[in-house]
Amino acid sequence: MQNHRKPTSRVRIGALPKHFPRVHALTASAAACVLVLAIFIPTPEVEAKRMPLPVNLSPTTEETETGVEQVQAEEISPNQGIALASAATEAFKSLNLTVRNGDTLSDLFKRAKVSAGEMYQLLGSGKEAKKLARLNPGEELTFTVTTDGKLQSLALQKDRLSQVRFTRDTESKFQHDLVQREPDSHPAYRQGQIDSSLFVAGSDAGLSDSLIMEMADVFSSDIDFALDIRKGDSFSVMFEEKFLDGEKIGNGPILAVSFTNQGHTYSAVRYVDSSGDANYFTPEGKSMRKAFIRTPLDIVRISSHFNPRRLHPVFKSRRPHNGTDYAAPRGTPVYSTGDGRVIASGYSKPNGNYVFVQHGERYVTRYLHLTKRNVKKGQRVKQRQVIGTVGSTGYATGPHLHYEFLVDGRHRNPATIVRKLPKAKSVPSAEMTRFKNQTQPLLAKLENYQGPALAKLDDDN
Repeated sequence: MQNHRKPTSRVRIGALPKHFPRVHALTASAAACVLVLAIFIPTPEVEAKRMPLPVNLSPTTEETETGVEQVQAEEISPNQGIALASAATEAFKSLNLTVRNGDTLSDLFKRAKVSAGEMYQLLGSGKEAKKLARLNPGEELTFTVTTDGKLQSLALQKDRLSQVRFTRDTESKFQHDLVQREPDSHPAYRQGQIDSSLFVAGSDAGLSDSLIMEMADVFSSDIDFALDIRKGDSFSVMFEEKFLDGEKIGNGPILAVSFTNQGHTYSAVRYVDSSGDANYFTPEGKSMRKAFIRTPLDIVRISSHFNPRRLHPVFKSRRPHNGTDYAAPRGTPVYSTGDGRVIASGYSKPNGNYVFVQHGERYVTRYLHLTKRNVKKGQRVKQRQVIGTVGSTGYATGPHLHYEFLVDGRHRNPATIVRKLPKAKSVPSAEMTRFKNQTQPLLAKLENYQGPALAKLDDDN
């Protein structure tokens, strides 16, 4: 019995059926090879697309000509750029904090959610960082922190013009730098006429207290503002106003000023010499600063003049009053009227707290009845340095300063002796051309301002 099974066709890999024509077999083999090559071997175009593009490539002339520059332009799409910028922004966060009363640096780090370890690492980075431990209310701190709470930078805004910034470097150490903004400066002009006092006239003219005091200081060697001022005296002053982002933030120094006292006009101009030192001079280059200023206090009232035969207010007997008494509120600063050395600083029953200053070989000034002494014996002092404050210690009926001036051991009238003393040095002849070039435009501008201003004063009168 024959077994009739349906024949199955099995083809061995690599073998061809015997009945397959040879020509067709060769054609099929070639087609298969081409298909394999097409699948597994990339074409040059595909390979170029797979290769990573170089970063910040600077093509040569040959590369530009072969189109590399065009490929670079397609390196990052607009959407990719936005994504990268967003990722960079999210890597850091900034937080602005204002120092409150009682705040410590630790409190601020806690509010910023930065660890104490980061704070101690910052404080240990140098002397400037240690100053962060002494913060003042109103100052602002800007923390820049990574998403995992690591401090990247800290900026302390001390005022509107200055910022101290601490930045972590590549070695995780903090470096500091000072960022200083420069305000815009513009000249301003004010003028006024005295009716009752310089302070009232200055305030009415729109001058700040500090500018009024600066003006009085400029003329302190020529005018006694406690004794010489008269109704009808007038002044004209040109100074700098400082602006930041279009907003006035303060005043700069006086540039040029004139003061008419009892019919005599004094003029002064600010000059910055070749060494960078600024002082005030007459238009001819003579110093406005004498060896001594006229009064040891800012504008005050004289309560008792120099009088060798005065009736003493406490003992009610004729005793010489060898100085000038200036009535002023307790705590008013008292200045040394000239450069010198403190030869005595102490207390006695009649004088109360006192300071004596030696100026060169011939001159001594004395300051009595102080409530506080700021200098010690042997200390060097400069003109207008605060040496104490007004009080009523010793034999005194109320707060005032008793001021004496001695020449060669003899008491002289402090209100008149200063006029007879020489002034400080004038502008050296070698700098006179520089002085003229710098100051003449200021004086000309002051004169231009004065013309219409003086005419207005005449109309008001």
